[in-house]
Amino acid sequence: MRGAARAAGGRAGQLWPRPPALGPGPPPLLLLLAVLLGGAGAQYSSDLCSWKGSGLTHEAHRKEVEQVYLRCSAGTVEWMYPTGALIVNLRPNTFSPSRHLTLCIKPLRGSSGANIYLEKTGELRLLVRDGDHGPGQEPCFSFEQGGLFVEATPQQDISRRTTGFQYELTSRRAGSDLHGLSAPCRPCSHTEVLLAVCTSDFVVRGSIQDVTHEPERQESAIHLHVSRLYRQKSRVFRPAPEGGGWQGRVSTLLECGVRPGRGEFLFTGHMHFGEAWLGCAPRFKDFQRMYRDAEERGLNPCEMGTE
Repeated sequence: MRGAARAAGGRAGQLWPRPPALGPGPPPLLLLLAVLLGGAGAQYSSDLCSWKGSGLTHEAHRKEVEQVYLRCSAGTVEWMYPTGALIVNLRPNTFSPSRHLTLCIKPLRGSSGANIYLEKTGELRLLVRDGDHGPGQEPCFSFEQGGLFVEATPQQDISRRTTGFQYELTSRRAGSDLHGLSAPCRPCSHTEVLLAVCTSDFVVRGSIQDVTHEPERQESAIHLHVSRLYRQKSRVFRPAPEGGGWQGRVSTLLECGVRPGRGEFLFTGHMHFGEAWLGCAPRFKDFQRMYRDAEERGLNPCEMGTE
């Protein structure tokens, strides 16, 4: 079984025409290019991890595009009264080459007033349409594919509008782990299981106590009782109140049709916007067999106890 982040939908892979601007002023794409090439008049704001600002600071077509600089691997952007556009520049403090980084964004609840685009050399690709918060609106892409361009949509009244999203940079490739779009629910291969044991944010041995479904989010929550905790980067699993192990929950796609089952499994996965998402989850006896077989052939990428 493999957990997956919800895909960004077919529209995110297309080049979209720009919405018409209200009132006088240059076309948005020309405005973007002018700022990229000579944006001496842009307004700069930075706060390491997160940024919060207001479109009301713009002065009559003089500062319609604001530059935002962030230096963290995760944070939040909140833009109240959106007018004009934002260029979000991410320069993470990391030793990983940019070609190995994946950027994911997640709109905040109630976000509205702007479209979010992927921009590179003046070409725009729609990632999240204004007001669209349905399942699948957590697009991920390679850091080298471009940056974020947030453009306010024409509104009669901006007083109740706030555009906001979380962002997250990881060293995992877009299209892998949570983001495998081709077959997100298929069982992992032996090689994938052994690699998941070495690279996952959590690795535990346990059983499924219950599964609850959230149709509105297109997710299922798997409630686990853990008998052995091999690794966890966040406190997903906490000591059970009655003692004798740990308990916690991980998420997966509703379409995977997870149901409670008997027996012990090896659960692996990654943290995604503060939530634990399921990766590979073979039955523990099957994992023991594949691990010992790889160990005999000297093919294990890392070592761990299997008893």
